[in-house]
Amino acid sequence: MVNKTLLLTYSYLLIYILLSSGVILYNKWVLSPKYFNFPLPITLTMIHMGFSGLVAFLLIRVFKVVSPVKMTFEIYVTCVVPISAFFASSLWFGNTAYLHISVAFIQMLKALMPVATFIMAVVCGTDKARCDVFLNMLLVSVGVVVSSYGEINFNIIGTVYQVTGIFAEALRLVLTQVLLQKKGLTLNPVTSLYYIAPCSFVFLSLPWYVLEKPSIEVSQIQFNFWIFFSNALCALALNFSIFLVIGRTGAVTIRVAGVLKDWILIALSTVIFPESTITGLNIIGYAIALCGVVMYNYIKIKDVKAAQPITDSLPDRITKDWKAKSSSDGESPRGIELIDEEAPLITSRLSHIGRTQLGTHTAV
Repeated sequence: MVNKTLLLTYSYLLIYILLSSGVILYNKWVLSPKYFNFPLPITLTMIHMGFSGLVAFLLIRVFKVVSPVKMTFEIYVTCVVPISAFFASSLWFGNTAYLHISVAFIQMLKALMPVATFIMAVVCGTDKARCDVFLNMLLVSVGVVVSSYGEINFNIIGTVYQVTGIFAEALRLVLTQVLLQKKGLTLNPVTSLYYIAPCSFVFLSLPWYVLEKPSIEVSQIQFNFWIFFSNALCALALNFSIFLVIGRTGAVTIRVAGVLKDWILIALSTVIFPESTITGLNIIGYAIALCGVVMYNYIKIKDVKAAQPITDSLPDRITKDWKAKSSSDGESPRGIELIDEEAPLITSRLSHIGRTQLGTHTAV
């Protein structure tokens, strides 16, 4: 008999891989001058942000499917605004890279994500510099350099855009962990989009006004409602699929699924976009980088397992102490597990989503 829970988990993973690959290939097709020819990455990203923010507003304020969180002006300014700024930057730079380099090479460059996240975490003080992790990061960097050297259609502008977007996303993830956990704020995909998407839209409007608005006025840009609607809908669906995968499996599983997705994307991009030619040196370099990523994930898993007895015993001790106190006071202990365990769990999941929650996947 097939395990229904396991089948549902694998179904969520499959949906995530299909949607993530589809959104990336779809964006490349829309932006590429050789295909749909809509070379306005900031405009495309703003369409995604506007659509996502509108859907979130309808779900929260109109249909009341999801309850809003308690958001103060101080939390919005100190947490949401900086996170939205780096979120918008990562989407802008990441989407612009599609104009200059292939999907396959972009996925190879994305192997730098753990390196960028580790550097930003050390700079912000959320992680410590360790020799074993440093060696893994060095291995990843060497692999990416080898892969870049083997790229036939290497473009320095596209590479700089993509690497800058990766570091902006890494800083966004670290800020999410530092600021939101510090404030004790927990956001699901709908509330995240409700607060962050409009703010990111405003940030994107500044470079759009300078860089893309003149082009829209001068040149004749084709606009197809159904193409942009379906593109934004796929990006929104991807956000929800990532939440389902994180909620059912965990951040480590989605990282492994992300590696599988990258290989699938590299293979598919060479079929769909013939100009995305990959060489043997590309594959060797990416394989080296991937070894470093796998080793890094293994170290992180070991760290989590090593800390598990401590985190598991703390709520038990709190519950026992509270039950002992309640028995003497005649109070009911109902609800203590939800307060002490569930809220940190949701916040932890949010901070580990990586490119997966609402961030880069929404548009890149």
